[in-house]
Amino acid sequence: MCGRYISRVEAAIEREWMLRHQPPLFESWNIAPTAQVPIVRQQPEGREVALVRWGLVPFFAKGEPLKRKSPTGRMVPASTHNARIETFETAPSYRGPWKRGQRCLQIASGFFEWHTFEDGRKAPFYIHLADQDTYAFASLWDRSEKSDGTIIESCTIITMPANELMHHIHNTGSNPHRMPAMLKREDHDVWLNGTVDEARAALHQYDQGLMVAFEVATRVNSTKNNGAALIEPAPAFQIQPR
Repeated sequence: MCGRYISRVEAAIEREWMLRHQPPLFESWNIAPTAQVPIVRQQPEGREVALVRWGLVPFFAKGEPLKRKSPTGRMVPASTHNARIETFETAPSYRGPWKRGQRCLQIASGFFEWHTFEDGRKAPFYIHLADQDTYAFASLWDRSEKSDGTIIESCTIITMPANELMHHIHNTGSNPHRMPAMLKREDHDVWLNGTVDEARAALHQYDQGLMVAFEVATRVNSTKNNGAALIEPAPAFQIQPR
């Protein structure tokens, strides 16, 4: 799936992403679910950048993050930061924003996935795009209101089966061999403004020849760590596009 990424929002994206105002500056090198993250969405007045919770809180949840029953019977937080491409059109949490056209661009510069080697060693890898310094995950957003009137806005990244590169890297965890839906720059507008069919057709595996991946230090395992040093290559191993 996609559970950790980096994002840098600079004033330079205003023109390239066709925003109506200069966006607020944002930088984080170790974003985890429940954090406030930047998205671009279409409003009647034009495109805007908003900071919303990563982990969808559906409109019907009355502003409270969803919970699920664990195998032990305890109620634990539900995982809503990823929406599977196979089910997001029908799953209760995601079908509402999909049908209402609440699609957004979740701004990213790269993401992390974990790989288990044959000897059992588990290591994080940093993956970024060779053709886009700042790109967009295809995402959905929603708005939910608490009983006291507080509005919670949130988002989720659509994920899909991995291409060959990501299938090799992301071979561990409860949902291996997945990757986030990353949009080509020319598909930004159709994702935000196209018909349901047009937007759905924009979701496909990113060309692995335009992706670069390499092992990084395990400091990224802790969300307490942040900064550009987290994406420095580890000397031991590297995977490049074929």
